[in-house]
Amino acid sequence: MPHVTFVNRFLLHAPAEEFERVFAATSEFMAAQPGFLWHMLLRPLESDQDGRYVNVAAWRDAQAFRAAVAHPGFGPHAAALRELATSEPALYETRQTRTAVTEPA
Repeated sequence: MPHVTFVNRFLLHAPAEEFERVFAATSEFMAAQPGFLWHMLLRPLESDQDGRYVNVAAWRDAQAFRAAVAHPGFGPHAAALRELATSEPALYETRQTRTAVTEPA
């Protein structure tokens, strides 16, 4: 079964540096949870998008993700992030993928 992807959009109401510091601690916690594969925290290049971030994370399966967010240790991380930003989280299943076609050398 292919992995699932968690996408969470954030809109900050606190300094970006503080959000990134708190997010790094959350990332460290999640990386230690069973089923975690990887994540990327993204920020738009356009200056009119300041205060917006997107987290994209891959998990082995939905059950592993749900167990991680139900873990008692996750609560303080979620609360700290809610103090700094609003978010729109969603869990996705893979429907299609494509990789770049490269020309032979």
